[in-house]
Amino acid sequence: MGISERLSGPPKAAAAARGEERVVEAGDLDPLLERLHAQVVDRLDLARLRDLDAAGLRERIAALVDQLLTQGGIALSERQRTRIVGSVVDEIIGLGPLEPLLADPGVSDILVNTASKVYIERKGVLELTQVRFRDNAHLLNTINRIVARVGRRIDESSPMVDARLPDGSRVNAVIGPLAIDGPLLCIRRFGTGPVKAADLVQRGALDEAMLQYLRAAVRAKCNVLVSGGTGAGKTTLLNALSSFIPSKERILTIEDAAELQLQQAHVARLETRPPNTEGRGEITIRDLVRNSLRMRPDRIVVGEVRAAEVLDMIQAMNTGHEGSMTTIHANSAQEATTRLMAMLALAGTQLSEPMMRQMVARSLHVIVHVARYIDGQRRVAMVAEVVGSDAAAVTLQPVFAFEQSGLTATGAVVGAFRELARSTLLERFRAAGAALPGGGAPRVAPGARG
Repeated sequence: MGISERLSGPPKAAAAARGEERVVEAGDLDPLLERLHAQVVDRLDLARLRDLDAAGLRERIAALVDQLLTQGGIALSERQRTRIVGSVVDEIIGLGPLEPLLADPGVSDILVNTASKVYIERKGVLELTQVRFRDNAHLLNTINRIVARVGRRIDESSPMVDARLPDGSRVNAVIGPLAIDGPLLCIRRFGTGPVKAADLVQRGALDEAMLQYLRAAVRAKCNVLVSGGTGAGKTTLLNALSSFIPSKERILTIEDAAELQLQQAHVARLETRPPNTEGRGEITIRDLVRNSLRMRPDRIVVGEVRAAEVLDMIQAMNTGHEGSMTTIHANSAQEATTRLMAMLALAGTQLSEPMMRQMVARSLHVIVHVARYIDGQRRVAMVAEVVGSDAAAVTLQPVFAFEQSGLTATGAVVGAFRELARSTLLERFRAAGAALPGGGAPRVAPGARG
């Protein structure tokens, strides 16, 4: 049965048999695409295609689409043909309608709220796209292909999945019965290469004085905690800070989903494992932190602490693994210490609150809080040093901060990075050969770009 007969019934097929071509209207492209996709899959010899690279596979699929169109007597404009061929290729070897978004380096997040609403984040701002799936069944099929590639499954008995794509992007999907209106898909993308610290200064995420301070803190083996909300840029900053670790040191990275891109030669990367379909075989962050202590690390970098692993991380920082780094979800530097306390309590420690506060204060040296401002720009909102604890809280001394003074007519944030106090770590910096220019005297920094 020809393409045109499958699309519109016998009358059109008869026209094709007489050698007549039928011009496809724009509204018929989606049904045609669906049927072409089915026929291409039927005719492809998948076993023979395994040895083809992406370019060869794309060429083979394009030739088969052209053949099917000719056999069906379907006339397409060059633009329609390009769209049809591209769509069929994307459906078979890519992620369907999402491929153009994945090819755009400016897109950092793809958020699919059912088949008819696809949002992206670009430069910190959410926007609705024109991308659509044919229906929720089409979206569900795409989700199934995504999770199958990473050896996972999603169905009614297991309606949520969190995974990492081969390019490092993180994927989270939720389907019915949990997703009420239709499947939900979130893809958090990461750049093809690590963001350099100098790039962050160029973007206005921090200024040169803050960068010099953080470089000194890392080289002096200070334990650093990066705090911030979702999408604030914690992992990006952690990547940049890790570039200051001397190349002679052995670094172990531990993550739920591998996002860190350390450039040193001696890096050992560990990643957690979710439980299997029987609920067994899970390897947690805590398991990996405990095991890492037996792997002779000079530094341990944990992508994010969320639960009981914070106890092992803090103990590691206190027992010969100084210079370790991690991130935490929090709305301020002070709240980050409060969250650490709560996690320690959940870890089952029998320590009193004052002893836990002392433990946190002895373990951490610097907290760097990052935030995404109303204009979408991610900035270092505060750099604070941990100077002790009292009866109520872990005591912090803010050293740098971004002070917002207003908004422009276009909604851009206006403000300045300011140095607020003399660092308490200057002697540690000097001893490590990482003294700050000018001896670390406080100064008022020029305004940051708005």
